[in-house]
Amino acid sequence: MTVTTRQGAAGPVRPTTTAAARLTPLDASAVTLGGGFWGDRVQTNRDVTIPHGFAQLERVGTLGNFRLAAGTPGEYQALGTSIGQVFPFLDSDLYKWLEAVGWELGRAPDPELAGAADRAIADVAAAQRADGYLNTFVQVVGGGRAYRDLEWGHELYCYGHLIQAAVAWHRALDDDRLLEIAWRTVDSIEAALGAGPQARAGVDGHPEIETALVEMYRVTGERRLLDLAQEFVERRGRGLLAEGRFGAAYWQDHAPVRSAPEVAGHAVRQMYLDAGAVDVAVETGDDELLGAVRRRWRDMIASRMSLTGGIGSRHTDEAFGDPYELSPDQVYNETCAAISSVMLSWRLLLATGDPDAADHIERTIFNAVLPGLALDGTRFFYVNPLQRRTHRAVAPGGPGEGGGGERAPWFACACCPPNLMRTLSSWEGYLATTDSTGIQIQQYASAELSTDLPGGGRATLRVETDYPWSGRVAVTIVETADEPWTLGLRVPSWCRSATLVDGSETIELEAGVRIAKRRRSWHAGDVVVLDLAMPVRITTPDPRVDAVRGTLAIERGPLVYAIETADLPAGVELEEIEIEPDVRPEPIPRDDVAPGLVGLRLPAFRRRFASASGTAGDRAITDEPIEVGAVPYFAWGNRSVEAMRVWIPRRGN
Repeated sequence: MTVTTRQGAAGPVRPTTTAAARLTPLDASAVTLGGGFWGDRVQTNRDVTIPHGFAQLERVGTLGNFRLAAGTPGEYQALGTSIGQVFPFLDSDLYKWLEAVGWELGRAPDPELAGAADRAIADVAAAQRADGYLNTFVQVVGGGRAYRDLEWGHELYCYGHLIQAAVAWHRALDDDRLLEIAWRTVDSIEAALGAGPQARAGVDGHPEIETALVEMYRVTGERRLLDLAQEFVERRGRGLLAEGRFGAAYWQDHAPVRSAPEVAGHAVRQMYLDAGAVDVAVETGDDELLGAVRRRWRDMIASRMSLTGGIGSRHTDEAFGDPYELSPDQVYNETCAAISSVMLSWRLLLATGDPDAADHIERTIFNAVLPGLALDGTRFFYVNPLQRRTHRAVAPGGPGEGGGGERAPWFACACCPPNLMRTLSSWEGYLATTDSTGIQIQQYASAELSTDLPGGGRATLRVETDYPWSGRVAVTIVETADEPWTLGLRVPSWCRSATLVDGSETIELEAGVRIAKRRRSWHAGDVVVLDLAMPVRITTPDPRVDAVRGTLAIERGPLVYAIETADLPAGVELEEIEIEPDVRPEPIPRDDVAPGLVGLRLPAFRRRFASASGTAGDRAITDEPIEVGAVPYFAWGNRSVEAMRVWIPRRGN
């Protein structure tokens, strides 16, 4: 096994120095979150969510299954056994949890987390076969027949998450126990599906291995890993997978990655595939491949994305629907899909420097990823619709999975909870980038950043902000070299007015400026303040989204807001509420929901009908002015879980 010199605590994506990437992420060890919104969320993840995850992995049998694969007597365990549906990809839940722990231990020691991870790594190592193969479902339930069901077996998908955990432990801790296991799985893949004489051309039904192999290449310098990732990308869309019950587009096997014009099929699969394609493209200098991904990504944002950044319209196949098929109460918007969308957008940001990618990360992380986790850190949503009716049928899929119930502590298909854990554990690595000119702050959080400068020397910056509640971001230069360099601060596309104060100079930024830049010789103690105007915005839907015609949504800063039953006058049902197009909501503190949270208070109208039958002849009998409240969508469902909606009917329709 070859391993390059440890790259510091680089985050989950680290293009090589020869990659065709515009931006470079900061090492995770160079970013220290302070208090405030993101500091609190990340701390809750470390202190509560990750330990909760380990307890659940033990409870439901995921860890025990590795012991079974190692030869311990017993029966395969999974929550799905009670309904006769045992998923073959449960190993990946442990790998994602291990990735989260790797990032956390790299940030600061924790004997309990380290002890739990040590036991888990030992179980994984013991379960691996001598030929490198590792999949507890196949080894315990499937008779040990490897790579027989590429469509649904998820073997390479699980390997991908194992490799990403191995990269985290290498980068954060210089610990290569998982990397040694990962190398043996790569040997198994190459023997079965690589370029060897006995190998067959095949791809996994669920992309994930592609991006993992590229990151492993970035750690080890072994070109064969990049070549294998490139081969899997090029094989996709060549009809190597069976049509299955949802058709070839379900696993993006309907058209080559270079020519597929739009996102299609299972949303998470598409995002993971395109993330891997970007990784391959930047490491090989393939502009055509990168361009294909960018076209699909822009089409997705324009026509297949909810206001929250959620993606995947259809429950049946967890897939993208037709353009503008975005019914607020029926949309799927899986938490994992939002996370994978952030992963893709981060790679596109590094590859291109496009501030739209940073904007998309912001919208998605706040409004489509965070709703998947309760504020207490122990309960989860699998799907994230934008409306929940007062009088509703029982939702399919169990608690939390169908969007009709409360968040659940775990799921039979538990892909989302540990995915949230690893995302929050690596969030520090998404905050800032560097290039040949200087430092760019991409996401706003109270933190201290330290990095090498392009002209030599080092800079340390302290960022202080109450974002997303306030648009004021203060950056203090703590340490710097003498040579001039450029500080860049992203101006989100939602912001219509922004001011930059640099010492005694105040600059009103012109409309359309996406990055506020200041280049000069800096000195310790210099302060730059970006002030983003953050009035409440009333958003009108695209008229092509027929499911929300005649409605309005409320946004403030990067946040989408929702109205819940808990914030209505007694006896009022949410379906009776209408608002005026010129409504002016008032920001108010909502410490009753969460400390520091900013909610909204707004005038509305209650329209009541002669009957509840819904017949065409019904006429409104009252049009009563009332006052209602709204909370950020990510915070909904943390009190009584009743009705909720983002798109509110416009009065007068």
